[in-house]
Amino acid sequence: MKTTRKCRALLSVSLNLVALFFSTTAFITTYWCEGTQRVPKPNCSKERRHNCIDYGVNETDQSKVHYSWETGDDRFLFRYFHTGIWYSCEENIHGAGEKCRSFIDLAPASERGVLWLSVVSEVLYIMLLVVGFSLMCLELFHSSNVIDGLKLNAFAAVFTVLSGLLGMVAHMMYTQVFQITVSLGPEDWRPHTWDYGWSFCMAWGSFTCCMAASVTTLNSYTKTVIEFRHKRKLFEQGLREEQTFLDPDAFHYFRDRSLQSISSSVDVYPGHGGGGGGGGGGGGGGRGKLHRGTPSTMDLGENCDSLGEEQC
Repeated sequence: MKTTRKCRALLSVSLNLVALFFSTTAFITTYWCEGTQRVPKPNCSKERRHNCIDYGVNETDQSKVHYSWETGDDRFLFRYFHTGIWYSCEENIHGAGEKCRSFIDLAPASERGVLWLSVVSEVLYIMLLVVGFSLMCLELFHSSNVIDGLKLNAFAAVFTVLSGLLGMVAHMMYTQVFQITVSLGPEDWRPHTWDYGWSFCMAWGSFTCCMAASVTTLNSYTKTVIEFRHKRKLFEQGLREEQTFLDPDAFHYFRDRSLQSISSSVDVYPGHGGGGGGGGGGGGGGRGKLHRGTPSTMDLGENCDSLGEEQC
């Protein structure tokens, strides 16, 4: 039982640790959503000769102009972007590297309160995961008493379940804010195509591991309680069987002891039979009478009375 309980506790700790790692990584990264943005191609220059629009201005003769026949989507450049809770970064079409902006500033003003609630829920989610992980480690490594271990197990399960619920709410709120920002956000930021990134997958994977850890912890607590109740029931049943087996012997033993004590304190006196003639024979000859040894004077008086009646 102890080995099985330790294995369940170790599994809960491992799942909680994975959930904590995934949630922290998703919170600080900017790959919740990624895709492409359609922006006009920049003008060609000496440094940039590809993915640009050449209007054909001759550097030697400014009077000669060459026209560009690019139409439709050919006039636009599809740059890569990725967005997280804190920042949105897109490819810099004018140079190397990326250009990042605050996603809170990009979100519509009507949705910023929901976004801040999402951020607070994410922070509480991570903090409750840390508390649950600490309680599980304490129960696994420093709890020698089973009752104290059960208490720690119950508290860890409660904190883990609460953290999972907060994480689910935070992820759903961020998804809602991002979808509204796609429709109502700034013109130069609105994505042309987008999809969820690996940070978003890690966030929901963290939620899955968190709920699995809470279920495993509750299962460990329930199984331990059931095993204790079953063992207690077996112990009480065995105790009843032992009592029913020992009660007849104890009864015979105490009965024999009581009879021995009574026989040691009782005197047996024979009855007065044939000494008084024929009248005395009908009065109880041949039967003995049991009298206590203490009231001997009373027995002598009764004998004298009976002798006087027979003489009369």
